[in-house]
Amino acid sequence: MRVLPALLILTSSVQAQARPRARDLGVPFDGTPGPLNAITDVAGVTVGHSTIIQGQGKLVVGQGPIRTGVTALLPRGASNGDPVFGGWFTLNGNGEMTGTTWLEESGFLAGPVMITNTHSVGVVRDAVIEWLVRKGVAFDWSLPIVAETYDGALNDINGFHVTKENAFAALDSARGGPVAEGNVGGGTGMICNQFKGGIGTASRRLPAANGGYTVGVLVQCNYGSRARLSIAGVPVGQEIPDLLPCRDSIPGVARPGGGRRCEDTDRGSIIIVIATDAPLLPHQLKRIAKRASLGVGRLGGLGGNPSGDIFVAFSTANPGAAKPDANVSVTMVPNERITPLFEATVQGTEEAIVNAMVAAETMTGVNGQRVYALPHDRLRAALRKYNRLVEPRR
Repeated sequence: MRVLPALLILTSSVQAQARPRARDLGVPFDGTPGPLNAITDVAGVTVGHSTIIQGQGKLVVGQGPIRTGVTALLPRGASNGDPVFGGWFTLNGNGEMTGTTWLEESGFLAGPVMITNTHSVGVVRDAVIEWLVRKGVAFDWSLPIVAETYDGALNDINGFHVTKENAFAALDSARGGPVAEGNVGGGTGMICNQFKGGIGTASRRLPAANGGYTVGVLVQCNYGSRARLSIAGVPVGQEIPDLLPCRDSIPGVARPGGGRRCEDTDRGSIIIVIATDAPLLPHQLKRIAKRASLGVGRLGGLGGNPSGDIFVAFSTANPGAAKPDANVSVTMVPNERITPLFEATVQGTEEAIVNAMVAAETMTGVNGQRVYALPHDRLRAALRKYNRLVEPRR
């Protein structure tokens, strides 16, 4: 009798942070985080994941191995469908984020933001509409925001294993509180700076003199070059040049030259979602989304040609602004006071990416492809070498 590999499907909005986060390892970051150091520090924002892991060994399209999932983010939670002001920006456009044409035109983001793999955008988009219909949300049409990065190095991406039920599970599991990071949801099969990547999050809280606002960031990290990786100004990629993604020799899979093969290629994408409770209008939120590029750049990213670097920002302020049948008064932060929010976005983006790598664990996927986790001890050693390690207080 043939025994099939177990199918692991997990839904989660939170996880006990069994693995340390970047600050726990002594990585220094600028700015003051919120209580959770997560996008859910912005009141009302909820996050959920559906994670699918099955099989190992040789790729059989339609069967596996499977390393993928869906992440859902709801700006005001599942019970409040009030649209939010939003804006988006693409640093390099080799990717997809549906719904952005109407977001650009209207300035409103209605419904959740979803993130999955490249070949599952369509099913997730359709599932969002069905989920909204089932919940009794009244609308004539819907243009959901669904973004993607490519997980085909680890996942049977052409097997189309993400179903509408996975999207429903991510949406239904969305909660406030701590956010699961690393190999979860849409980030399950992702690679970041040639270490294992995935989902990461962080937040910043402005001082009262600057409004006391919160900015939260969530990333699906699947981009970057090891050689250019810099963390807290330390050339970590040069200090850890080994542990590149490798494919081991397995029965039935031909290897040119035989044996193990390791790859040193810069490819992939990053999706970034920025939330804030600061009262910003759509044109200002586009400016916020642009600043995420600088957070990517601080770690060595440059928006290379193969990369889809697509960012969306929204504000939970000004509830009721989308009311269709009356004039509405809204408030906004003056442009002369927006720079601290730019800074918070850059800082939060930088930390969210590092948190994704720190949380992720080594994973082996299709055809024996192994992607290694960022080794915590060697990261600390590199930071110590350059006098950047924050030692724990005694």
